[in-house]
Amino acid sequence: MENKVVTFGEVMMRLSTPGFSRFIQSDAFDVTYGGGEANVAVSLAQFGMGAAHVTRFPDNELGRAATNLMRKYGVDTQHIVYGGNRLGLYFLETGASVRASKVIYDRAGSSFADLQPEMIDWERALDGVSWFHWTGITPAISEGAAASCKKAIEVANSKGITVSADINYRKNLWQYGKKASEVMPDLIAGCDLIVSGKSDAKDILKITSNEPDEDTSYIDVFSQIMERFPKVKKIVNTTRGSISASHNTLSGMLYDGSQLLHTTTYDINPIVDRIGGGDAFMAGLIYGMLEYQDNQKALDFGVAASVLKHTILEDANLATVEEVETLLNGDTSGRLQR
Repeated sequence: MENKVVTFGEVMMRLSTPGFSRFIQSDAFDVTYGGGEANVAVSLAQFGMGAAHVTRFPDNELGRAATNLMRKYGVDTQHIVYGGNRLGLYFLETGASVRASKVIYDRAGSSFADLQPEMIDWERALDGVSWFHWTGITPAISEGAAASCKKAIEVANSKGITVSADINYRKNLWQYGKKASEVMPDLIAGCDLIVSGKSDAKDILKITSNEPDEDTSYIDVFSQIMERFPKVKKIVNTTRGSISASHNTLSGMLYDGSQLLHTTTYDINPIVDRIGGGDAFMAGLIYGMLEYQDNQKALDFGVAASVLKHTILEDANLATVEEVETLLNGDTSGRLQR
């Protein structure tokens, strides 16, 4: 059976200042659409893998425009539902050198925030699927979104589908009366693979380590997570070094319950657009897991894919498998190809 991945989460309109302009300078914005989980689907489609995204859009021209963008990049949109009043927005000011990038969100009352579990036919949406992916952003948006995510995980588990989650904690998103520590554990319990750093484990799961060595402390935290959630068999994380807004380093790690794997550390300079770097990593990791069936190869592919995303404008990684493999083979020259 051909591999197919389904992702689930909100898609917003992205309004970016042109070039490196500041918000107070700009009298126009560049428009595109993106969301953490949808970015994963777009990237997987560029790798030639079957990818579908499930979300809710307003039934108007903006909702259709966002749908069309995903279709343009080869993502299956047949299970998107329409209704509600508005599309969420976010505004981006791209930083440079010592000036950080800035993001302003305007997503309250969006169509996705008003989502209810019965609006999506998860049995159909997950039929014949190999992998289901969600992030911690979705259950933070609203109680309905959290319940919808829970339903999707339950159906995926019943069908034997691999479930992954980037459990990233965004404190400011949790505004509907529930804490992440109340909602997330029940969702994580249905996952086979998660992305988590030590700060996520502390904030969401109250799991910490007193181990002085860096690797040992990660193993300690990851082992505690696996002991609490027996279904979780792999935990991955990326480590970013921020030299400036234009210059970062990036590496990755994976723990499978017995060993902690590492990747090479990449130097990314200059950065074109770092939005979506984590989503590109996740897409690369999923692709590697399904295609290579090898933890180290999948981890290496994921980090290399993320590095390439930093050279590509807008939310989603549009790199090909060939381009990722070229980087993996050590070619970082960026030499003109003709």
